[in-house]
Formats: sequence, structure tokens, C-alpha cells
Amino acid sequence: SEEGDFRPWKNSSGNSIVFPRPCPQIATAIFKNEEVPVGLSDWHRFYIESKEIARDVTSFAIHSEFLLLTTHRHTCAFLPLRCSIDDIESMVANEKLSVENVRRVERGSCIVAVEPCGSRLVFQMPRGNLETIHPRPLVLSAVRKYLDGLDFGKAFEMMKKHRINMNLIYDHNPKSFSQNVDVFINQLGSPTNVNLFLSDLKNEDVTLTMYPGACSIDKRTIKASKVNDICSLAIEALESADSKKYVLSVVTAHVKKTEPELEEALLKIKSLGDGADGGVTADEAMKYLVVLVDVNQLYDVALGTYDLNLVLMVAEKSQKDPKEYLPFLNDLRKMTDYDKYRIDKHLKRYEKALEHISNCGSELFSECLNLIEQWKLYPQALSCFRGRAEEERTIALEYGNYLASQQKYEEAGLVLTRYDHLREALAAFQKAGEWRHCFCLSARLQCSKVEIIEIARNLSSYLRNHRRHAEAAHILEEYAEDYEEAVALLIEGTLWDEALR
Repeated sequence: SEEGDFRPWKNSSGNSIVFPRPCPQIATAIFKNEEVPVGLSDWHRFYIESKEIARDVTSFAIHSEFLLLTTHRHTCAFLPLRCSIDDIESMVANEKLSVENVRRVERGSCIVAVEPCGSRLVFQMPRGNLETIHPRPLVLSAVRKYLDGLDFGKAFEMMKKHRINMNLIYDHNPKSFSQNVDVFINQLGSPTNVNLFLSDLKNEDVTLTMYPGACSIDKRTIKASKVNDICSLAIEALESADSKKYVLSVVTAHVKKTEPELEEALLKIKSLGDGADGGVTADEAMKYLVVLVDVNQLYDVALGTYDLNLVLMVAEKSQKDPKEYLPFLNDLRKMTDYDKYRIDKHLKRYEKALEHISNCGSELFSECLNLIEQWKLYPQALSCFRGRAEEERTIALEYGNYLASQQKYEEAGLVLTRYDHLREALAAFQKAGEWRHCFCLSARLQCSKVEIIEIARNLSSYLRNHRRHAEAAHILEEYAEDYEEAVALLIEGTLWDEALR
């Protein structure tokens, strides 16, 4: 006390705290904002307040977030101070500590000191020598503090040194990271460091998987678009910071997305000069990209840009024999719509191939029609040929026939009607049992009385087989004037009132 005399330590209830046994080693620890005494007896009994927590403790130390204990089982336990004393007692008694919070130590090792807010832990070995280690719980604790203070540079260096997964930088507090990406980039400073961070990204919350309990911040589940979101934020921040310095990092961010943006990465590389200003050259950037992505995939993407210079740049970095690609590229030198069609067909981008060959004139329409029929591109083809009546009607007829072959008779009839293939549409509607459409078309076609009667009988037979007796009888009465058969159908369908009428 202030008077210099000794007074009993009292707990929150006002009761004096007395260790059951004499404890030569005494310290204080703060559990849930309450400072309490802890002690270790000569008989290896460890006490928190008056409670005996363990009977095999050889040494202990107090960290800002953990109570550290070494035991006769040659382990070092890291007990979180955010837990209550009862929880600590239960953890030790039932051995409920996670794998991350217990580590093996050499027999006879004792704690000498621990860095109160850092990650270093000093042991004295049985041989008398001192050894310093960086246990994972203390490293994660230090990393969290750096991240909370937006000291991304120190957090990154510690994570790199101790091989902590870089996703923790984002997963610890996604909102804070997203709002401070520019700070993160500036503190990392080196494109190599940025590339290391981007390369480690994955759509997983490591605070729930690899490092459970490493984050105390309440946050929603990581979105499936996590990697895409980070890469987009990084590209924007990198371009703002120094687009020349971080060009390889921008390329990495494009490639790392869930659906790699290889075309954007290639165009970024193409925009580079020869490095006269001291920046990365296009050749160096391409060599880097080839390491990240399969060169054959890059070749196809470059070909899809219709830029032969870019294609050659990629091909030169591949193991392809020039005899394999030069003849093909020489044929494409003019890069007409037909050349683009050939490229897209080679890359199996059939919709784009259709767009280009549709601009090649009527002399190539038969080849275009073969492409449409082979890959079932009828709706896209009708869109491409809109306004060209003859080609539209030809495509519509083929589309209607295709739909009919798939037994989609009503859709076939609608398409054929739209493009004035009325006879074919009539046949399709008959197979669909759409009798209203049929008689509308028969009127437009000016069918004879005999034809209308035949259509009516065919439709009534279809409707009867599908248990639509009322409609079948109506058709026979209205269009075939066969009243007896109409009455017979109504009786068959048990429609007595309608039959009497």
C-alpha cells in the first residue's frame, strides 16, 4: 500500500486470495480485464488466485495475450488471456487446447523470458544454453496487432519470415484492407512482395481453416469472389501508385483472377516499350507471364486478339517449331473478316466466328450455314443476319426444321410463321395440337374446303388421343361439319350437357 505495509490481495468479491501452497514464483496476469495473481510452487503446482490449475508445470511466463506454461509432458501451452479463469481450468483439465496452442519442447526446457508484445520466447535448455523461438500463437498475435494498426509492411515481413499464409492480411479484417489497399501497396514497396501476396490468394477464409481463432473481428463469410475483388482493388491501386514500377504485379493480378484475364495481361505487356526509361521491357514481362501461364493457352488467347505481332511475341517464348505456326500466320496477314472467322473457328469460339463470316458476303453463305447447322447457332444467326431477308428466311427454315426434329413443334411453328414459311408452320402446329394457329394459317393460305376438313380431322384425332374431347368435338362441328362424330366424342369424354346441346 501507499503506507508501505503489506495487505492481502482481494478478488472482485472482496475475499482475500491465498495460495494453497507457498509459491516462490509469483506474477500477475490480466484475465478479462481483471488483474489476478498467479503462482508456481516447488511441487510444480500452478495456481490462479486460489485455484489449482495444473500439477505438472515446470515454468511459466506472461505475454500480453497468453499465459505460457511448460509441463513435465515436454510441452509448452499457450493459454489465451481473453478466456475466463474457469475456461482456463477446463482447458487444462480436459486437454481441450487446439493443436496450434500446444507445441512440443525439449525435455527439461524452462521458460526464461517472453517478449511481452512480440513473438520471441527464450528457453533454457538442460545443457544450460539459451534458445529463442517464435511460436505460431505469438507470431499470429503480433501479426494481428500490426494489421490492426495498418502496419502492413511489418506484418508482411513477419508473415514471410515465418511462412504464414498471406491470405490472413485480407481475412483478418476484409473491410479495413479494402479501404486501405493503397497504404498496403505503398508499405510493401517492392513488386516482388506484391507478387508474393497475390500469388498466395485463394477463395478461403484462413481464420476459419488454417488459423482458427486468429481473428476476433466479427465479419461475414468470405465471398466466393474474394480473389477477384482483391485483384481488382490491387490493379487500381498499382496503376495509381506507379504503373511502370508495378507492371509485373498488374500482370499477376490479371492472371490470378478466378477467370484469368489473359487478354488484358497480354495487352498490358504489348503496351510496354523497350525499357529505355528503365522500366520492365515487353520481352521481360512476357518471359514472366510464360512462367505463370501455360504458353499454349497464351498463344490461343493472343491469336484471339487478331494481333499477329502479339501472337509472334508469345510464339517466340514457346517451344513451338516456327514451321508449325508461321505458315498459318502468314495466311492471316491481311486480317480480313474471313481471317478472323478462321481464327475463331480454330479457337472454337463459334459465336464470334459466326459474327465475322456473316460479314463476308453472300458467296460464303453456304459455309456460314454449315457452321450454323453444325453448332446449332440459329438464334445468333438470325440476329447477325437481321435485315437481310433472303438469308434470314433460309436460316429460319433450318431453325424450324431443327426445332421440329427436337419435337418442339409449337416453337418451330412460331419461328416459321414469323418468317412466312406458312406451309411448314401449319405442319408444325398440327403436330403440336395448336388448332387455333392451324386454322389462322389455313385462312392465310386460302386452303380449300377439302384441305380444311382434312386438317380438322387430323387435329381432332390428336386432341382425342390427348383427352381433349371438347376441343376435338368443337373442331369437327365448326370446321368439318361432322355433327355425329362430334357428339360421339363428347359422349366419350363424358361431356353430357354439351352433347345434348
